Amino acid sequence: MLIDTHAHVNFGAFKEDAESTIQRALDEGVSVVLVGTQISTSKEAVELANKFPKGVYAAIGIHPVHTYSQDLQEEETQFKTREEKFDYQVYKTLGQNPKVVGIGECGLDYFRLPEGVDPEPIKQMQKESFIQQLRLAIELDKALVIHSRSSKGTDDACLDILAILKSEILNLKSPLRFVLHSYTGSPEVAKMFVDLGGYISFNGIITFDKTGNQEAVLKVVPNDKIILETDCPFLTPVPMRGKRNEPSYVRFVAEHVARLKGLTVQQVADITTLNAGSLFKIRVGEP
Repeated sequence: MLIDTHAHVNFGAFKEDAESTIQRALDEGVSVVLVGTQISTSKEAVELANKFPKGVYAAIGIHPVHTYSQDLQEEETQFKTREEKFDYQVYKTLGQNPKVVGIGECGLDYFRLPEGVDPEPIKQMQKESFIQQLRLAIELDKALVIHSRSSKGTDDACLDILAILKSEILNLKSPLRFVLHSYTGSPEVAKMFVDLGGYISFNGIITFDKTGNQEAVLKVVPNDKIILETDCPFLTPVPMRGKRNEPSYVRFVAEHVARLKGLTVQQVADITTLNAGSLFKIRVGEP
């Protein structure tokens, strides 16, 4: 059994076949966490998860690029973000649905800041939204799903996230459960997140990364802090490049991690499923 801990089957790319795509994953032994990026897709994640009696969960939140409006391109997809302010009470109410296991994806994205404007007010909006969602995760006892994308050649967003985490969890009585989704920062900073108790999630990038950074990150992350994802419909892994990504393709990520780690695919499946269960407080495959 595997779990795709970060899937966007609740996005428009799956509007014609969302339920059949999820069912295909379940039939192949893959559980799924559907992740929202603003209130509309968060509600869709919860509604879709509730259509399945077991094996499908939801995370709700505002992606940092939705804290302001801009035109973006993600792989072969172009879209305009809709600016949204984080409404704590609305998300709190939605987060009380038993299918919701995480808050996010939320965080900081300095890679896609709009050109020709002062970036500091936008960074501040992202930070304020992230802190509110972090506090909601603490209040509801949900995992925090973090998006971290730094400006090119730096770890700036990752380091700002790390500083916020350290500040916010300083006086907590129990550790905050959190994951760095689709992590592309340096191995050194990854180790800092792990030392703070965080998980690091790997997806299709590791199957086609030519820089060696993903493998270097994998080497510094202990087995008990690794989880897997697809981030579908984006970042399709080898050997399915060029096709729309989907949760069942998480097996290709598992196979690649197994080769790099010197483990069997079954060992990777067992390890990462156990880790995901601890992160999200779920017994994978059960309601």
